[in-house]
Amino acid sequence: MHALPHDHTGIRIARLRRERHLTQKALQELSGLSLSTVQKTEQGLLPLTPHVAACFARALRVSVATIVGQPYEDELRADDLDVLIRPIREALDVYDLGADPDISARSVPALHAEAERLCAAVRGGEIKLAAGDVAGLIQEATTATHEAATREGWITLASLYRTAYDVAAKLGFPDLASLSLARLDWAAHKASDAVFGGMYQYLRALTYLREGQYRTGNRLIALGLSTLQQAEASREREVVIGQLHLGAAVMAGRAHDHDVAKGHLSSAERIAAETGEAVKVHWLAFGPTNVKVHRVSVLAELDQYGEAVEASGGIRIPKDWPRSRTSHHYAELARAQMWTGKLEGAFKSLVKARDVAPQQARYHPTVRETYEGLEAAHRQLPNSFLSYGSWLSPSR
Repeated sequence: MHALPHDHTGIRIARLRRERHLTQKALQELSGLSLSTVQKTEQGLLPLTPHVAACFARALRVSVATIVGQPYEDELRADDLDVLIRPIREALDVYDLGADPDISARSVPALHAEAERLCAAVRGGEIKLAAGDVAGLIQEATTATHEAATREGWITLASLYRTAYDVAAKLGFPDLASLSLARLDWAAHKASDAVFGGMYQYLRALTYLREGQYRTGNRLIALGLSTLQQAEASREREVVIGQLHLGAAVMAGRAHDHDVAKGHLSSAERIAAETGEAVKVHWLAFGPTNVKVHRVSVLAELDQYGEAVEASGGIRIPKDWPRSRTSHHYAELARAQMWTGKLEGAFKSLVKARDVAPQQARYHPTVRETYEGLEAAHRQLPNSFLSYGSWLSPSR
Protein backbone atom coordinates (compact mmCIF):
# COMPACT_ATOMS: atom_id res chain seq x y z
CA MET A 1 0.00 0.00 0.00
CA HIS A 2 1.36 3.42 -0.97
CA ALA A 3 2.12 5.76 1.90
CA LEU A 4 2.00 8.82 -0.33
CA PRO A 5 -1.07 9.99 -2.30
CA HIS A 6 -1.93 7.94 -5.38
CA ASP A 7 -1.79 11.22 -7.30
CA HIS A 8 1.99 11.04 -7.43
CA THR A 9 4.13 13.09 -9.79
CA GLY A 10 4.00 10.59 -12.65
CA ILE A 11 0.20 10.44 -12.63
CA ARG A 12 0.07 14.22 -12.48
CA ILE A 13 2.34 14.56 -15.53
CA ALA A 14 0.32 11.99 -17.47
CA ARG A 15 -2.91 13.84 -16.68
CA LEU A 16 -1.47 17.18 -17.76
CA ARG A 17 -0.20 15.57 -20.98
CA ARG A 18 -3.60 14.07 -21.83
CA GLU A 19 -5.36 17.37 -21.07
CA ARG A 20 -3.19 18.91 -23.78
CA HIS A 21 -3.92 16.04 -26.20
CA LEU A 22 -0.26 15.03 -26.32
CA THR A 23 1.15 11.56 -26.80
CA GLN A 24 4.17 10.43 -24.81
CA LYS A 25 6.21 10.77 -27.99
CA ALA A 26 5.02 14.36 -28.46
CA LEU A 27 5.87 15.19 -24.82
CA GLN A 28 9.30 13.65 -25.33
CA GLU A 29 9.93 15.87 -28.35
CA LEU A 30 8.70 19.02 -26.59
CA SER A 31 10.66 18.35 -23.39
CA GLY A 32 13.90 17.22 -24.98
CA LEU A 33 13.95 14.19 -22.69
CA SER A 34 14.20 10.57 -23.80
CA LEU A 35 11.02 8.62 -24.44
CA SER A 36 12.13 6.16 -21.75
CA THR A 37 12.36 8.99 -19.21
CA VAL A 38 8.85 10.17 -20.06
CA GLN A 39 7.40 6.66 -19.83
CA LYS A 40 9.17 5.65 -16.62
CA THR A 41 8.40 8.96 -14.91
CA GLU A 42 4.70 8.66 -15.70
CA GLN A 43 4.72 5.10 -14.38
CA GLY A 44 6.37 6.22 -11.14
CA LEU A 45 9.43 4.08 -11.85
CA LEU A 46 11.83 6.99 -12.25
CA PRO A 47 12.12 9.71 -9.59
CA LEU A 48 11.97 13.31 -10.73
CA THR A 49 15.06 15.52 -10.66
CA PRO A 50 14.82 19.34 -10.70
CA HIS A 51 16.19 19.36 -14.26
CA VAL A 52 13.59 16.88 -15.50
CA ALA A 53 10.79 18.69 -13.64
CA ALA A 54 11.76 21.94 -15.39
CA CYS A 55 11.81 20.19 -18.78
CA PHE A 56 8.28 18.85 -18.22
CA ALA A 57 7.06 22.24 -16.98
CA ARG A 58 8.34 24.05 -20.08
CA ALA A 59 6.89 21.42 -22.41
CA LEU A 60 3.47 21.44 -20.73
CA ARG A 61 3.52 25.23 -20.20
CA VAL A 62 2.88 25.07 -16.48
CA SER A 63 4.93 26.00 -13.42
CA VAL A 64 7.31 23.56 -11.78
CA ALA A 65 5.09 23.89 -8.69
CA THR A 66 2.24 22.39 -10.72
CA ILE A 67 4.44 19.48 -11.78
CA VAL A 68 5.50 18.62 -8.23
CA GLY A 69 2.03 19.27 -6.79
CA GLN A 70 2.67 22.40 -4.75
CA PRO A 71 1.24 23.85 -2.66
CA TYR A 72 0.55 20.71 -0.62
CA GLU A 73 -2.87 21.88 0.49
CA ASP A 74 -3.79 18.96 2.77
CA GLU A 75 -0.56 19.31 4.71
CA LEU A 76 -0.87 23.10 4.91
CA ARG A 77 -4.38 22.67 6.31
CA ALA A 78 -3.23 20.04 8.81
CA ASP A 79 -0.47 22.36 10.02
CA ASP A 80 -2.80 25.39 10.14
CA LEU A 81 -0.56 27.15 7.65
CA ASP A 82 -3.16 27.70 4.93
CA VAL A 83 -4.87 30.48 6.90
CA LEU A 84 -1.58 32.42 7.19
CA ILE A 85 -1.06 33.00 3.47
CA ARG A 86 -3.86 35.52 2.84
CA PRO A 87 -2.74 37.96 5.58
CA ILE A 88 0.72 38.04 3.98
CA ARG A 89 -0.81 38.94 0.61
CA GLU A 90 -2.83 41.70 2.26
CA ALA A 91 0.21 43.08 4.08
CA LEU A 92 2.15 43.28 0.81
CA ASP A 93 -0.64 45.29 -0.81
CA VAL A 94 -0.35 48.36 1.47
CA TYR A 95 3.29 49.12 0.72
CA ASP A 96 2.64 52.52 -0.92
CA LEU A 97 -0.29 53.78 1.17
CA GLY A 98 1.83 55.58 3.72
CA ALA A 99 1.37 55.39 7.49
CA ASP A 100 -1.79 53.67 8.72
CA PRO A 101 -3.49 55.94 11.28
CA ASP A 102 -4.96 52.92 13.05
CA ILE A 103 -1.52 51.39 13.73
CA SER A 104 0.62 52.49 16.66
CA ALA A 105 4.02 51.33 15.47
CA ARG A 106 7.07 50.62 17.57
CA SER A 107 10.37 52.33 16.83
CA VAL A 108 12.37 51.34 13.76
CA PRO A 109 15.22 49.82 15.87
CA ALA A 110 12.69 47.66 17.74
CA LEU A 111 11.16 46.49 14.46
CA HIS A 112 14.62 45.85 13.02
CA ALA A 113 15.26 43.46 15.91
CA GLU A 114 11.95 41.75 15.13
CA ALA A 115 12.96 41.41 11.47
CA GLU A 116 16.24 39.78 12.52
CA ARG A 117 14.29 37.41 14.78
CA LEU A 118 12.19 36.24 11.85
CA CYS A 119 15.27 35.77 9.65
CA ALA A 120 16.71 33.57 12.39
CA ALA A 121 13.42 31.68 12.68
CA VAL A 122 13.34 30.85 8.97
CA ARG A 123 16.97 29.67 9.08
CA GLY A 124 16.06 27.62 12.13
CA GLY A 125 13.33 25.87 10.17
CA GLU A 126 10.52 27.58 12.11
CA ILE A 127 8.40 28.34 9.06
CA LYS A 128 5.09 28.49 10.91
CA LEU A 129 6.42 31.01 13.41
CA ALA A 130 7.72 33.25 10.61
CA ALA A 131 4.52 32.86 8.57
CA GLY A 132 2.40 33.76 11.58
CA ASP A 133 4.34 36.90 12.52
CA VAL A 134 5.49 38.40 9.24
CA ALA A 135 2.20 39.91 8.01
CA GLY A 136 1.59 41.94 11.16
CA LEU A 137 5.22 43.07 11.29
CA ILE A 138 5.13 44.18 7.64
CA GLN A 139 2.08 46.34 8.34
CA GLU A 140 3.64 47.80 11.46
CA ALA A 141 6.99 48.42 9.77
CA THR A 142 5.25 49.99 6.77
CA THR A 143 3.73 52.61 9.06
CA ALA A 144 6.93 53.14 11.07
CA THR A 145 9.06 53.45 7.94
CA HIS A 146 6.77 55.93 6.21
CA GLU A 147 6.72 58.01 9.40
CA ALA A 148 10.48 57.90 10.02
CA ALA A 149 11.61 57.91 6.35
CA THR A 150 15.08 56.65 7.33
CA ARG A 151 17.43 54.26 5.60
CA GLU A 152 17.24 51.83 8.55
CA GLY A 153 13.46 51.80 8.22
CA TRP A 154 13.53 50.87 4.54
CA ILE A 155 16.19 48.20 5.22
CA THR A 156 13.98 46.76 7.98
CA LEU A 157 10.99 46.66 5.65
CA ALA A 158 13.11 45.03 2.93
CA SER A 159 14.17 42.36 5.43
CA LEU A 160 10.55 41.60 6.31
CA TYR A 161 9.66 41.38 2.62
CA ARG A 162 12.49 38.88 2.29
CA THR A 163 11.00 36.76 5.07
CA ALA A 164 7.65 36.84 3.25
CA TYR A 165 9.53 35.61 0.17
CA ASP A 166 11.20 32.82 2.16
CA VAL A 167 7.88 31.64 3.59
CA ALA A 168 6.13 31.73 0.21
CA ALA A 169 8.96 29.94 -1.60
CA LYS A 170 9.28 27.20 1.01
CA LEU A 171 5.53 26.54 1.14
CA GLY A 172 5.14 26.47 -2.63
CA PHE A 173 3.48 29.78 -3.54
CA PRO A 174 5.63 31.13 -6.40
CA ASP A 175 3.29 34.03 -7.21
CA LEU A 176 3.45 35.27 -3.62
CA ALA A 177 7.22 34.81 -3.61
CA SER A 178 7.52 36.98 -6.74
CA LEU A 179 5.30 39.69 -5.23
CA SER A 180 7.41 39.68 -2.06
CA LEU A 181 10.55 40.16 -4.15
CA ALA A 182 9.00 43.08 -6.01
CA ARG A 183 8.33 44.75 -2.66
CA LEU A 184 11.89 43.98 -1.49
CA ASP A 185 13.27 45.68 -4.60
CA TRP A 186 11.07 48.73 -3.97
CA ALA A 187 12.28 49.05 -0.37
CA ALA A 188 15.93 48.52 -1.38
CA HIS A 189 15.64 51.38 -3.88
CA LYS A 190 14.13 53.59 -1.17
CA ALA A 191 17.11 52.78 1.03
CA SER A 192 19.57 53.30 -1.84
CA ASP A 193 21.26 50.10 -0.70
CA ALA A 194 23.30 48.39 -3.43
CA VAL A 195 23.95 45.29 -1.33
CA PHE A 196 20.25 44.69 -0.82
CA GLY A 197 19.81 45.39 -4.53
CA GLY A 198 22.29 42.60 -5.29
CA MET A 199 20.45 40.37 -2.82
CA TYR A 200 17.21 41.05 -4.69
CA GLN A 201 18.74 39.94 -7.99
CA TYR A 202 20.10 36.78 -6.31
CA LEU A 203 16.71 35.83 -4.87
CA ARG A 204 14.99 36.70 -8.14
CA ALA A 205 17.46 34.48 -10.01
CA LEU A 206 16.52 31.61 -7.70
CA THR A 207 12.89 31.87 -8.82
CA TYR A 208 14.02 31.43 -12.43
CA LEU A 209 16.29 28.57 -11.38
CA ARG A 210 13.29 26.72 -9.93
CA GLU A 211 11.37 27.23 -13.18
CA GLY A 212 14.26 26.04 -15.33
CA GLN A 213 14.67 29.42 -17.05
CA TYR A 214 18.44 29.38 -16.84
CA ARG A 215 19.20 32.07 -19.42
CA THR A 216 17.11 34.66 -17.56
CA GLY A 217 18.53 33.45 -14.26
CA ASN A 218 22.08 33.95 -15.51
CA ARG A 219 21.25 37.46 -16.70
CA LEU A 220 19.94 38.27 -13.22
CA ILE A 221 23.11 36.89 -11.64
CA ALA A 222 25.18 39.14 -13.91
CA LEU A 223 22.97 42.12 -13.03
CA GLY A 224 23.34 41.34 -9.34
CA LEU A 225 27.14 41.21 -9.60
CA SER A 226 27.09 44.52 -11.47
CA THR A 227 24.83 46.10 -8.86
CA LEU A 228 27.15 45.01 -6.05
CA GLN A 229 30.08 46.79 -7.69
CA GLN A 230 28.27 50.02 -6.80
CA ALA A 231 28.52 49.21 -3.09
CA GLU A 232 31.52 50.13 -0.99
CA ALA A 233 34.08 47.37 -0.58
CA SER A 234 33.27 45.39 2.58
CA ARG A 235 32.97 41.87 3.93
CA GLU A 236 29.19 42.23 3.59
CA ARG A 237 29.50 42.93 -0.12
CA GLU A 238 31.93 40.04 -0.67
CA VAL A 239 29.58 37.64 1.10
CA VAL A 240 26.69 38.50 -1.23
CA ILE A 241 28.98 38.31 -4.28
CA GLY A 242 30.11 34.88 -3.14
CA GLN A 243 26.52 33.73 -2.68
CA LEU A 244 25.66 34.93 -6.19
CA HIS A 245 28.46 32.75 -7.52
CA LEU A 246 27.04 29.76 -5.61
CA GLY A 247 23.60 30.40 -7.10
CA ALA A 248 25.14 30.67 -10.55
CA ALA A 249 27.00 27.39 -10.02
CA VAL A 250 23.76 25.53 -9.27
CA MET A 251 22.12 27.26 -12.25
CA ALA A 252 24.88 26.07 -14.56
CA GLY A 253 24.82 22.60 -13.04
CA ARG A 254 21.09 22.26 -13.63
CA ALA A 255 21.65 23.41 -17.22
CA HIS A 256 24.34 20.71 -17.44
CA ASP A 257 27.09 23.25 -18.17
CA HIS A 258 29.99 21.63 -16.35
CA ASP A 259 32.74 24.19 -17.01
CA VAL A 260 30.68 27.25 -16.07
CA ALA A 261 29.46 25.55 -12.89
CA LYS A 262 32.98 24.69 -11.80
CA GLY A 263 34.14 28.24 -12.59
CA HIS A 264 31.54 29.79 -10.31
CA LEU A 265 32.35 27.31 -7.56
CA SER A 266 36.02 28.28 -7.80
CA SER A 267 35.14 31.98 -7.54
CA ALA A 268 32.96 31.34 -4.49
CA GLU A 269 35.69 29.22 -2.88
CA ARG A 270 38.24 32.01 -3.32
CA ILE A 271 35.91 34.58 -1.76
CA ALA A 272 34.98 32.24 1.11
CA ALA A 273 38.66 31.81 1.96
CA GLU A 274 38.77 35.57 2.56
CA THR A 275 35.45 36.05 4.36
CA GLY A 276 35.54 32.88 6.46
CA GLU A 277 32.27 31.56 7.85
CA ALA A 278 29.76 34.41 7.64
CA VAL A 279 26.61 32.64 8.79
CA LYS A 280 24.69 35.71 9.93
CA VAL A 281 25.69 38.17 7.21
CA HIS A 282 22.28 38.61 5.59
CA TRP A 283 21.62 35.11 6.93
CA LEU A 284 23.11 33.57 3.78
CA ALA A 285 25.34 31.13 5.68
CA PHE A 286 28.08 31.94 3.19
CA GLY A 287 31.55 30.58 3.81
CA PRO A 288 33.74 27.52 3.20
CA THR A 289 31.04 25.12 4.47
CA ASN A 290 28.42 26.48 2.09
CA VAL A 291 30.84 26.17 -0.82
CA LYS A 292 31.36 22.48 0.03
CA VAL A 293 27.62 21.91 0.37
CA HIS A 294 26.97 23.61 -2.95
CA ARG A 295 29.63 21.46 -4.59
CA VAL A 296 27.56 18.42 -3.63
CA SER A 297 24.46 20.10 -5.09
CA VAL A 298 26.22 21.01 -8.33
CA LEU A 299 27.61 17.51 -8.84
CA ALA A 300 24.12 16.10 -8.33
CA GLU A 301 22.66 18.59 -10.83
CA LEU A 302 25.32 17.44 -13.31
CA ASP A 303 24.06 13.87 -12.75
CA GLN A 304 27.42 12.98 -11.17
CA TYR A 305 25.73 11.34 -8.22
CA GLY A 306 28.63 9.14 -7.18
CA GLU A 307 30.95 12.12 -7.04
CA ALA A 308 28.31 14.06 -5.10
CA VAL A 309 28.09 11.35 -2.44
CA GLU A 310 31.87 11.16 -2.25
CA ALA A 311 32.19 14.95 -1.90
CA SER A 312 29.73 14.94 0.99
CA GLY A 313 32.04 12.72 3.03
CA GLY A 314 34.40 15.57 3.89
CA ILE A 315 31.74 18.00 5.08
CA ARG A 316 31.49 18.88 8.75
CA ILE A 317 28.47 21.05 9.50
CA PRO A 318 29.27 23.77 12.09
CA LYS A 319 27.09 23.80 15.21
CA ASP A 320 25.84 27.30 14.47
CA TRP A 321 24.92 26.53 10.87
CA PRO A 322 21.27 27.24 9.91
CA ARG A 323 19.06 24.20 10.42
CA SER A 324 17.15 25.01 7.24
CA ARG A 325 20.33 24.85 5.15
CA THR A 326 21.45 21.66 6.89
CA SER A 327 18.10 20.02 6.17
CA HIS A 328 18.30 21.08 2.53
CA HIS A 329 21.75 19.53 2.26
CA TYR A 330 20.56 16.18 3.63
CA ALA A 331 17.61 16.21 1.22
CA GLU A 332 19.93 16.68 -1.75
CA LEU A 333 22.37 14.09 -0.40
CA ALA A 334 19.48 11.61 -0.09
CA ARG A 335 18.66 12.13 -3.76
CA ALA A 336 22.27 11.48 -4.79
CA GLN A 337 22.46 8.38 -2.58
CA MET A 338 19.25 7.01 -4.06
CA TRP A 339 20.55 7.40 -7.61
CA THR A 340 23.72 5.49 -6.68
CA GLY A 341 21.70 2.62 -5.19
CA LYS A 342 22.50 3.48 -1.57
CA LEU A 343 18.87 3.09 -0.52
CA GLU A 344 19.33 2.72 3.21
CA GLY A 345 21.75 5.66 3.26
CA ALA A 346 19.25 7.74 1.28
CA PHE A 347 16.49 7.02 3.78
CA LYS A 348 18.79 7.85 6.71
CA SER A 349 19.53 11.20 5.05
CA LEU A 350 15.80 11.85 4.62
CA VAL A 351 15.35 11.17 8.32
CA LYS A 352 18.15 13.62 9.12
CA ALA A 353 16.50 16.24 6.89
CA ARG A 354 13.28 15.79 8.84
CA ASP A 355 14.90 15.72 12.27
CA VAL A 356 16.91 18.89 11.67
CA ALA A 357 14.05 21.00 10.24
CA PRO A 358 10.76 19.07 10.13
CA GLN A 359 8.58 21.93 8.91
CA GLN A 360 10.88 22.59 5.97
CA ALA A 361 11.41 18.93 5.07
CA ARG A 362 7.69 18.26 4.94
CA TYR A 363 7.22 20.85 2.20
CA HIS A 364 10.47 20.19 0.33
CA PRO A 365 9.84 18.76 -3.19
CA THR A 366 13.19 16.94 -3.19
CA VAL A 367 12.23 15.10 0.02
CA ARG A 368 8.95 14.00 -1.53
CA GLU A 369 10.40 13.00 -4.90
CA THR A 370 13.18 11.04 -3.21
CA TYR A 371 10.67 9.28 -0.99
CA GLU A 372 8.63 8.33 -4.06
CA GLY A 373 11.80 7.01 -5.69
CA LEU A 374 12.53 4.84 -2.66
CA GLU A 375 8.96 3.64 -2.25
CA ALA A 376 9.19 0.93 -4.90
CA ALA A 377 12.11 -0.62 -3.02
CA HIS A 378 10.73 -0.21 0.49
CA ARG A 379 11.06 -3.91 1.28
CA GLN A 380 14.79 -3.30 1.57
CA LEU A 381 14.27 -0.48 4.02
CA PRO A 382 13.35 -0.31 7.74
CA ASN A 383 9.77 -0.62 8.94
CA SER A 384 9.87 3.09 9.76
CA PHE A 385 9.90 3.86 6.03
CA LEU A 386 6.11 3.83 5.62
CA SER A 387 5.61 5.86 8.79
CA TYR A 388 7.83 8.54 7.19
CA GLY A 389 5.39 8.64 4.28
CA SER A 390 2.48 9.00 6.67
CA TRP A 391 4.29 11.94 8.25
CA LEU A 392 4.76 13.57 4.84
CA SER A 393 1.08 13.20 4.00
CA PRO A 394 -0.91 12.53 7.20
CA SER A 395 -4.33 12.90 5.61
CA ARG A 396 -3.81 9.82 3.42
